[in-house]
Amino acid sequence: MGKQVRHLMVVFGDQLNLNSAIWDDIDPDRDLAWMAEVTDESTRTWSHKVRIAVFLSAMRHFHEALEQNGIRVRYQLLDDDAEANTLLDCLAVSIKKEKPERVVAVEPGEWWLRQGLIELCDELTVPLDLLPDRHFMCTHDEFEQHAKGRKQLRMEYFYREMRKRYEVLLDDGEPEGGDWNYDSSNRKSFGKSGPGKLPAPRTFKPDKITQQVCKHIEALFPDHPGNLEHFDWPVTAEQAEQALRDFIKHRLPDFGDHQDAMWTDEPWLYHSRISAAMNLKLLDPRDVIKAAEQAYRAGDAPLNSVEGFIRQVLGWREYVRGVYWLHMPGYLERNAMSARQPLPEFYWTGETEMYCLSQAIGQTLEYGYAHHIQRLMVTGLFALLLGVDPHQVHQWYLAVYVDAVEWVEAPNTIGMSQYADEGVMASKPYVASGKYIKRMSNYCQQCVFDPDQAVGEQACPFTTLYWDYLNRNEKQLSSNRRMTLQLRNLEKKSDKDLSEIKKQAEAWRAELSDQH
Repeated sequence: MGKQVRHLMVVFGDQLNLNSAIWDDIDPDRDLAWMAEVTDESTRTWSHKVRIAVFLSAMRHFHEALEQNGIRVRYQLLDDDAEANTLLDCLAVSIKKEKPERVVAVEPGEWWLRQGLIELCDELTVPLDLLPDRHFMCTHDEFEQHAKGRKQLRMEYFYREMRKRYEVLLDDGEPEGGDWNYDSSNRKSFGKSGPGKLPAPRTFKPDKITQQVCKHIEALFPDHPGNLEHFDWPVTAEQAEQALRDFIKHRLPDFGDHQDAMWTDEPWLYHSRISAAMNLKLLDPRDVIKAAEQAYRAGDAPLNSVEGFIRQVLGWREYVRGVYWLHMPGYLERNAMSARQPLPEFYWTGETEMYCLSQAIGQTLEYGYAHHIQRLMVTGLFALLLGVDPHQVHQWYLAVYVDAVEWVEAPNTIGMSQYADEGVMASKPYVASGKYIKRMSNYCQQCVFDPDQAVGEQACPFTTLYWDYLNRNEKQLSSNRRMTLQLRNLEKKSDKDLSEIKKQAEAWRAELSDQH
């Protein structure tokens, strides 16, 4: 009879770092790591095949890395999940079987999983040690201290605090270059000539483990969105480091100018493709920030590129996590604008005459990827203007993107994109007409709709719905000073114009509801 398990060390699928706090006090002879693949994790939210593959392949590679480091692992494969148990159901079976003295886990990234884990261990009367996730650079307590006493949270002030605390891009305590934020220098389009020849991102040919994962996914989830034929994402810490180095050398220098730009059939442009690796903890944000700052110090990348990229990692990423934990569990149900429209069916097919949406959704369904402006100002903007139920938008984003985990996806979608939290995440709703998309892409050149028109057969639905959104929500938005200019422009519209816009917007909603 073997020794009793001292610690059953629970490793969740987005905690794949060997420098985690869970390994600090490990006794290889008496402790047992536990990992599980369960069908429910892919079907509770109808997940993209590429998203599933990234998680499962990274988990299996991490399992291999743990064993190579002399750590015993109890690992449940997807094939063993005949009854489609939940993750916590599977953990309960293992706790009853192994009878550990304690369960040890790094705090889960999702609120429901943390609560479920606490309740499960309480029910089974086994002690639970929840360790802090030191992957992140701001703890829950630190974020609560930042938020305390503030009427409104704003990422910019949090970001400045983080820059000072970690001494990032500082010159004698002051911001490098004199300004904290170079966002105004990060909004260039490609112009009529387009981006030209782009540096292709580093790709990773699937090894035997990944090939087996893809085979299992095609067999078990044939009807899920996505295509695994060109799967090439980093799934190990070594590959993630290579992807980071490739981005820093080849795309970071031009990232700043064109991070908001879009172009037909160009999904990657100058973006990093490392967010999924970071969210699985294959990359440490400190290493990412250090590599970017070193590129600036060495003269290999301009300040607006480096600051803009670091702001995404040290600013937004940490900030949205803070917002998530500060406002859960009720945050997911927020609907400040009382949006009730169903998500259009074309979000699952990409089949729409609106060229910008067919491009952004088409590449999303193909690759599980779209960059932040495609998410915020194309797919997210249309849902906001149409008045889609924010919970349905949240479920779609969580399902289709390779880097989607709830703590980062929910505040970005419900708050930043849909303004359903009425100002917790963003100081104003990010609304614009089709003219914004025309300015930042070449999509409108190939579209049947005209972004300059709000009514008529050629009217761009974005433009129609933009004016309708302002008109419908004018009273609610009037107290927001940042909406003053847009509402003044609304006042210039005649009653006849607004009536025609309303009629056309209602026709769009009715048509899309019928298709749902």
